Amino acid sequence: MFDKIVEIVSAFGYIGVFLLMLLENIFPPIPSELIMPLAGFVAARGDLNFIVVILVGTAGSVVGALPWYYAGAKLGQERMKRLAKRWGHWLTLSPEDVDKASGWFDRHGKAAVFFGRLIPAVRTLISVPAGIAGMSMTKFLIYSTLGSLIWTALLALAGYLLESQYEKVSEYLNPVSTVIVVLMVLYYLYRLIRQRFAGKKH
Repeated sequence: MFDKIVEIVSAFGYIGVFLLMLLENIFPPIPSELIMPLAGFVAARGDLNFIVVILVGTAGSVVGALPWYYAGAKLGQERMKRLAKRWGHWLTLSPEDVDKASGWFDRHGKAAVFFGRLIPAVRTLISVPAGIAGMSMTKFLIYSTLGSLIWTALLALAGYLLESQYEKVSEYLNPVSTVIVVLMVLYYLYRLIRQRFAGKKH
């Protein structure tokens, strides 16, 4: 799996990194914790430029956050929760997730967007309360971009530094990356089924 993902990133280049990071923020097929280190790894081999990898990864992450921001701004918290209750199982989004993200934003204010982008469990959903609270697009983009830039840079740097240990790392990461992807799929299916049944009970 490690080798296959490296091949995919190499084949699709910057567009692939951008699209994977965009999708990771909307729908979690592969986590950024796997995408960006492998992109950094490919850059270290000379197939991609390291700085550009970070920039396109950040851009994809920020663009992927915009649909959530607009959803929060247009729907508001209560309508967003109703939407999550009815259709959120497809995105593993529950009404409780909306409340938790809103609570995080209420406690930390604008800084929640910056720090939220650095926390895996919060980074996607923090865009929703930012939209609900009416945070200006300019401020949202600034805080979201800065947080995403740090996150993607750290992950890409980790992969970049691993390149010199390719032979050792590939033997270890091949099974590990396969397990990560499988667990992500299983976790998604678990939440999908759980939330669908929860929706039927209500």
